[in-house]
Amino acid sequence: MEITKVGVIGAGAIGAYFLWGMRELPREDICLIAKGERKERLIRNGIIINGERYDYPVKEPQEAGKVDLLLVATKYGALSSILKDAQAVVKEDTIVLSLLNGIDSEEIVGAAVGMGHMLYSLMRISAERKDNSIYFDDAVTMGLWFGEKGHAELTPRTQAVVDFFAKTTCKCTFKPDIITEMWYKYAINISRNLPQAVLGVGVGAYDDSEHVEFISHRLWDEVDTVAKAKGITISPYGFAHSPRKNAHLSTLQDLMAGRHTEIDMFAGTMVRMGRELGIPVPYCEYTFHAIKALEEKNDGKFNYQELKL
Repeated sequence: MEITKVGVIGAGAIGAYFLWGMRELPREDICLIAKGERKERLIRNGIIINGERYDYPVKEPQEAGKVDLLLVATKYGALSSILKDAQAVVKEDTIVLSLLNGIDSEEIVGAAVGMGHMLYSLMRISAERKDNSIYFDDAVTMGLWFGEKGHAELTPRTQAVVDFFAKTTCKCTFKPDIITEMWYKYAINISRNLPQAVLGVGVGAYDDSEHVEFISHRLWDEVDTVAKAKGITISPYGFAHSPRKNAHLSTLQDLMAGRHTEIDMFAGTMVRMGRELGIPVPYCEYTFHAIKALEEKNDGKFNYQELKL
């Protein structure tokens, strides 16, 4: 099995990483899949990655045709809107990687295209997005971690992915137990991404405040409890000190830019799983509503007019 033709849906930080990494491949083999105003914007503005502009073919699903590898890199809130686009470019042996941060996007995409197409994955990248520009440090980026559920050894499909990315500068690592790795990253996002977003502070707060660290630890414990109920064991809570105390992770970046966040994918999914399993997750539930309220604040919902007496 060989991968030649690749489609990318989503050109934010994650999609941009792969477009940057595939820059030396023939442009006719790579395309961005988009429609309407988004398509026009991508054609007009290109994608700015670490200060350099990259232009790729931007095609509607019917123009793109069938692909060997589909990379889904949208925001969680946009996932439902691209499912028909994904269906249009998937053929019998297409491999699909859903590169979102959470633990349920594979099932959402797989329900549309067929779970037999799905491999499981996570991204290890710290990136910042400002308007149309994406910035990341390749030296500290670990890139794509992926695997096939229930297969600890390389299969023809996972080997094809490894072989394809070997022709690029994208970092790609096969993980024998990708599901556990995904839950571990999910716990990191819940416990480190979210509290700083509620408080509006840099990641140094986890080192410098026992109160912020307490909240982080309780959120981790809730993820750990739900994971155990599903038969998954993640590593104990614990983090190295951050060298960049002012760093802002993705949820705080979104709030500061006035964008809606992926809180549904993070705490929202935890609340749903907690209810399904009969497990209380009060810290996740509070955090979910707190960030939803901050989104409403950004939307202007609380811009009350002062009454004149």
